[in-house]
Amino acid sequence: MGRTNDKSLKEAIEQMLKVYKLKRKFDETALVLAWPDMMGKAVANRTKDIFIREKKLFVRIESAVIKNEMVMMRSVIIDKMNERAGSTVIEEIIFL
Repeated sequence: MGRTNDKSLKEAIEQMLKVYKLKRKFDETALVLAWPDMMGKAVANRTKDIFIREKKLFVRIESAVIKNEMVMMRSVIIDKMNERAGSTVIEEIIFL
């Protein structure tokens, strides 16, 4: 009896991990798409590149003034994005 149960449990765990990974990917994509809505037009228009890798948000802003403001508001932005996602999707922001 042990064999089939072990296999199905292993499969269930693998399936769960796949789903979790997909959910995280989905959350990351949703956050990137929500960036203009969350940060406003001025920031969105000057955002040249944005992506998420390993809980880090990478952003390239073409305005030094806006970039400096965002550096000072880093933790507020992280909180705002995670709140929107409903989980910790971002732990750090890296400005490119």
